[in-house]
Amino acid sequence: MLRVHLDTDLGGDMDDLCALALLLRWPEPVEITGITVVGDTIGRRTGMVRQVLEIAGRAEIPVAAGADVSGGYYPYELTLPEEDRYWPAPVISSPNLVEDALALLKRSIDLGATVIAIGPLTNLRLLDEQHPGALAKAPYVQMGGYVYAPREGYPAWKNDYDFNVQVDATSAFRVLSCSAPLLVPLAVTVETALRHTHLTQLRGGDPLARLIARQAEAVASDLRIAERVRPGAPRLAPDIINFQHDALAVAIALGWREGVTIERLPLVHSLVDGLLETSINEDGRLFEVVTAIDGPRFDEFWLRTVTASR
Repeated sequence: MLRVHLDTDLGGDMDDLCALALLLRWPEPVEITGITVVGDTIGRRTGMVRQVLEIAGRAEIPVAAGADVSGGYYPYELTLPEEDRYWPAPVISSPNLVEDALALLKRSIDLGATVIAIGPLTNLRLLDEQHPGALAKAPYVQMGGYVYAPREGYPAWKNDYDFNVQVDATSAFRVLSCSAPLLVPLAVTVETALRHTHLTQLRGGDPLARLIARQAEAVASDLRIAERVRPGAPRLAPDIINFQHDALAVAIALGWREGVTIERLPLVHSLVDGLLETSINEDGRLFEVVTAIDGPRFDEFWLRTVTASR
């Protein structure tokens, strides 16, 4: 059975929720050895993860709060949306010592779990500081890493838009210097979409699917991606609500390969003016990089999986 450990900043952009839902509803057996939370605020995000697991009937999965915003890791506040609009019940904060999260992450690695990082890389940096070399031994998939620009017709986002990497570029540089994850970069994740046409099926699903629908309705009102972003990116779905950045990374980590191209590229990473820059260079270390996907095919797979009868 495949074992995985999820490192997430769930609670802000709802694609972390969509990713966790996909992991919980994966059609083949998967053991989730632990979930660690990064960029937390005194346990609020961790409390949100626990509420998702309660709704999904998976409260037995170990969860721990990792790096907190109070640690000074981030250049600006990592805000959370209005809880009463996004969550069906009050969120109960669940703080703990950051060492608890690092111990859980180390335990997962010792069990042979694949680490899936779908948030800032602060927890992984702290792990490497405490246990040098541990991350290098682990199968590891990372959402983020700006290797090349998105294709024409999709948002023309630059390197500084790569939140997971750039919000704590110092940690990202250290982690990428001591490990060689499979990178699922922004250039391919922008070709995915959570769509208004998905809402009817989500609303008719189980409590977890209905939670996604609830948050999607709030996100559609708050972000208005179809109105703000699509005019300059005509290949986006006309009814897009949000991107499925993190859900795509989870699917690829679990072995989904329908329409996915992965190449081995020699990469060099450097810190320049506080940002991580990545270049393809023959003198670099080899990384596996997702270079192409079939976005609509993934969108259909995600919806079918998270709304399947249990």
